[in-house]
Amino acid sequence: MSAQYAAVSNVPLVKYPSLRVPRLVELPPDIHPLPDSVNVYFVYPFTLEPHVLTFESSRRNTLAAHAARREAYLNAREEEKEQRKRDALHKIAPGFDPQTFLVPTRADNRGMIDSNQDTKSVMDSLVDQLAALETSRSNR
Repeated sequence: MSAQYAAVSNVPLVKYPSLRVPRLVELPPDIHPLPDSVNVYFVYPFTLEPHVLTFESSRRNTLAAHAARREAYLNAREEEKEQRKRDALHKIAPGFDPQTFLVPTRADNRGMIDSNQDTKSVMDSLVDQLAALETSRSNR
């Protein structure tokens, strides 16, 4: 024994009473021994190759179709959410578009004058019609 374990060589070993040494395994007499080379057992049957490849390609096509359908469904759901949000915003502020900035525009003085002229012409036509009614009444 080495000098490292010299101090513990005199320490008694106490064995736990419930532990026991297992029995030796006895092999049955009719067991088939392994051959010298096991390479003959590892032969790949290439007859399964076409079946596996066609099954795999159809599986991949199915998975791609499912993924595309799922992606389209998720995009449609997202678009529907955005549309509902836009509709709610349009109820609050018609004409509001969150994708663009609101830019103020100057009011044209000519536009104001034109609308006043339109109002005057409407008023003028009303006065003319009332005058025509008065004259038709007075002529009777």
